[in-house]
Amino acid sequence: MSTITPELIRNCKRCSHELAPGALVCDRCHTLVYTEQLERLSSAAKKLEAKGDLLEARHLWLTALPLVPQESKQAIWIRDHARALEQTASAPQSPDARSKWAKRLAPLGPIGVLLAKAKALLPILLKLKFLLSFAAFIGLYWSLWGPRFGVGFAVMILIHEMGHFIDIKRRGLPAEMPVFLPGFGAYVRWQAMGVPLETRAAVSLAGPLAGWLAAAVCALLWFQTGDRLWAALAQAGAWLNIINLIPIWVLDGGHAILALGKTERMVLLAGCVVLWFVFHQELFLLVAAGAGWRIFTKDIPDQPSPRTTAYFLTVLTLLGLVRWLVLSQGAGMP
Repeated sequence: MSTITPELIRNCKRCSHELAPGALVCDRCHTLVYTEQLERLSSAAKKLEAKGDLLEARHLWLTALPLVPQESKQAIWIRDHARALEQTASAPQSPDARSKWAKRLAPLGPIGVLLAKAKALLPILLKLKFLLSFAAFIGLYWSLWGPRFGVGFAVMILIHEMGHFIDIKRRGLPAEMPVFLPGFGAYVRWQAMGVPLETRAAVSLAGPLAGWLAAAVCALLWFQTGDRLWAALAQAGAWLNIINLIPIWVLDGGHAILALGKTERMVLLAGCVVLWFVFHQELFLLVAAGAGWRIFTKDIPDQPSPRTTAYFLTVLTLLGLVRWLVLSQGAGMP
């Protein structure tokens, strides 16, 4: 097996945290230390595979192996892929057999060319999936609430989903652009690949945090212009993101709470009750009820994350503040 000695990196390039000697993952933000080198090696290996240089591609994949934790899903995938490349490259095939199959498959040559071009067009098709689903999403809410509120509401959902997408990508993890389901919501498909629960929770909370930012901007525009459309968007955006933080499995709150231990879940419950008392918004009682239920479920992690608890409550507080500011001025739907 061909290996390399990783270049010594003393500080995490994402959070600047000082790394332990030989660390492959930052123990603060859980980002892979050698993300840039891994991306370069991966790109070069894929180009070699496309050219048919399977053994050279295998060499590059194995070169990347020391840059990831050996028990991680990334390392397992690299070893399996390298083994598959070696088997494919060394598979015996006589000249006669190659000639025979070449004759049989010759009529399919144009189809092969089309498939190769389709592979090159795959990134474009994925972008079209994002654009077309977003257009249908806008169309639904346009028809329900008119062009101004309908488009604004759809854009706020987009900002929420891009919060997830950007947080995933900045950690060096693979993710697809958001896909929108008119009338239901949207989602970002990504591969956790052994990512710690705290990081998964951070990705889940990044969407509501981006949603708060969008709602806060709308509230600011309302204060500046007096146009009640912005107040309605701010209120609706904050409401929707608080609902999304109820800790049930299908929502972002349900994913985030998996990083919280029993004590942290009690703190979340108590914090939501305090937020209900301060802001007089019953939505926080729904989040509190969800947190209370999750105290007794069997998904308590071995290593709880107080940091995630603080993040969770901070996002809830910011969203509640936006709703309180708008509702206290008597503004709502235009």
